[in-house]
Amino acid sequence: MSAMLIKNALVVTLDDARPILPNGQILVEGSTITAVGASVDAPADAQVIDAEGRVAIPGLINAHHHLYSSFARGFAPPGEPAANFVQILERMWWKLDLALDPEAVRYSSYAALLEAIHTGYTTIIDHHASPSCTDGSLDILEDTFREAGLSGCLCYETSDRNRPADGAAENTRFIRKTQASGDGQITALFGLHAQMTLSDATLEATAAACRETGAGVHIHVAEDQSDEDDCLEKHGMRIIQRLHQFGLANPKSLFIHGIHLDESEMDLVAETGTMMVHNPESNMNNAVGTQNMLTLLQKGILLGLGTDGMTSHMISSARVAHLLQRATRRDPRVAFVEACTMLLENNAGICARCFPEPRGKLAPGQLADVAIFDYVPTTPLEDGRFLGHLLYGLNYARVHTTIARGNVLMRDSRILTLDEPAICAKAREAARGVWKRF
Repeated sequence: MSAMLIKNALVVTLDDARPILPNGQILVEGSTITAVGASVDAPADAQVIDAEGRVAIPGLINAHHHLYSSFARGFAPPGEPAANFVQILERMWWKLDLALDPEAVRYSSYAALLEAIHTGYTTIIDHHASPSCTDGSLDILEDTFREAGLSGCLCYETSDRNRPADGAAENTRFIRKTQASGDGQITALFGLHAQMTLSDATLEATAAACRETGAGVHIHVAEDQSDEDDCLEKHGMRIIQRLHQFGLANPKSLFIHGIHLDESEMDLVAETGTMMVHNPESNMNNAVGTQNMLTLLQKGILLGLGTDGMTSHMISSARVAHLLQRATRRDPRVAFVEACTMLLENNAGICARCFPEPRGKLAPGQLADVAIFDYVPTTPLEDGRFLGHLLYGLNYARVHTTIARGNVLMRDSRILTLDEPAICAKAREAARGVWKRF
């Protein structure tokens, strides 16, 4: 078994027993952390990473991403700008995902994974859509994750707008595939778009597939008021009640956004133990409102943090979540600790339900996911003071080294597992093809 010793780092363990080690060492054997301390016994042949002058933290987690949206950067849809969320879907995203071919699926994923490695996150829960090439699309994503070295929980966006049976089949096939492989690097949920594009028949078929496979669903809920209005008009109930009616609100399921949930829906999410994810930058960009993040947390909901494909910077997402709550509530006392908790603890808690290996701490028995930042603090970084450095220091720092599953993916900001220049060139070519087909 290969061994790696990280030494001379300021280690932020996120482990209550030993939160911060000013000059610490981390021993990795295989894909697991086996020792952390001021000095650890390492095998003589261990690979050594000298992190002097740097800060090591657990690899970050993105709890909701759309990797394919990396091909939206720099693209402006023709015609009048979208004036509301439904128009954003119709004029931008539903045309973009329809224009994806297998090469575009592959290189849009590569492009997003490069950015993930550069920004220090090592686990992604992704929500994919490519209606023109549904079958096998999740295999393409899996290939890119394995090449890059990251962990991924993948799903396909089933929707009645594009052959729901195809999306359901891709989800079911891939869930069974990942369950059979059992290696833990790639897992799966059953992807759904949103209730407003899902018939009762599709939800019933989804519920049956989830009962058969034991999987939860990954679905957008109440991202915009139009989703709630649609549910009330067509079904005479609110979104969470409708999903609960089909047994889809449960501890294995991941509900995204929830901006327009009412009190009864929040209570039902809490009662069923369903997980949720907040994506503040995307919500601001789409002008759909602000999630009632603090109330969801107060109700005991496991609420994580994602980017929704908007960016590839998780610390920035936490910082925006914190600032947005303060600005919206006009209260400077709120959301600092909560936003950081969502990023550092709750995302790891979500992963505990989606992956077999524990992650999110630099502690023995944890998956060896580590991000090492070029960051020399100019104020004390010690127990109880890390979060301020996270949001207002590390947020602007360069990631020097990214380690995932015990493998060095990037060192001195140079990615080792992927040919970055070649991928960027191919991605530009593939993106241009998508834009032409748009």
